[in-house]
Amino acid sequence: MRGRGPEAIVYLDLACPHCAASWPRIREQPLRLCVRHFPLAGRRPRSPALHAATEAAASQRREAFWEMFDSIYADQGHQDDPHLWARARDLALELERFERDRRSATVAERVRADFESGIRAGVAATPTAFVGGERISADVADRLAALAAG
Repeated sequence: MRGRGPEAIVYLDLACPHCAASWPRIREQPLRLCVRHFPLAGRRPRSPALHAATEAAASQRREAFWEMFDSIYADQGHQDDPHLWARARDLALELERFERDRRSATVAERVRADFESGIRAGVAATPTAFVGGERISADVADRLAALAAG
């Protein structure tokens, strides 16, 4: 959970270029952001590994989740394992533990649970947000900005 104000549950795919473009505006809103993993592996095969990397980072240091998340979105051109390892080192994470956690059943289940909750909620594309039970799936950054403004 990041931020303050009303809560927005946001389903994102870390390999999605549209999500990456929207993320800077989404994260700056004065909302409590609750991010949910929604890796669309059929379209973007690296997506599950990217989501697992954020959870593995968080297992070592809670704020590392957001740091890894921001780093992945800031550099969409570098998503392969060596780039994830470099990010982990840059965040002062213990690399062997990061890799072990990233490939663990616990992390896979966490990502899968978020994805399945999105399916149950009617998420069909990313980004998709929910604020006060209302689903927002078009112009998410703009709509969240308007809701945050009042």
